[in-house]
Amino acid sequence: MRIWQKPITVESLRQSHHRTAPEILGMEFLEVGDDFITARIPVDERTRQPYGLLHGGVSVVLAETLGSCGAYYSSPINCRAVGLDINANHIKGVTSGWVIGTTRPIHRGRSTHVWHIDLHNEEGDLTCVSRITMAILSAPANN
Repeated sequence: MRIWQKPITVESLRQSHHRTAPEILGMEFLEVGDDFITARIPVDERTRQPYGLLHGGVSVVLAETLGSCGAYYSSPINCRAVGLDINANHIKGVTSGWVIGTTRPIHRGRSTHVWHIDLHNEEGDLTCVSRITMAILSAPANN
């Protein structure tokens, strides 16, 4: 069952992140399914920490971007989504290539959403698991 309540495409996601942290870090949206969004981020000079591994905070940027988009686009048209809490467990380090993330909802309520995000390296190994809780708020009258 398709969960999106607002128009959503890979291109609209890309455009909405123009000149933001995800774009600056090289994040690319890949797919929008009926109940998931997939994106990837490069492991390069922008995203590595001093030991040569993907910075854990960059994994969280990917996870939070995916979960936030999921919550926003699956909320009623007059609503916005803001983060309440995010956690991430880093499972396996990545030194090159891409990390691919996919988000799916765990709970979509009237006032809160919980989204799960799995990150994998190009070989398909799990590198990070994350969960984000989002507050669903009425959009301000001027939006």
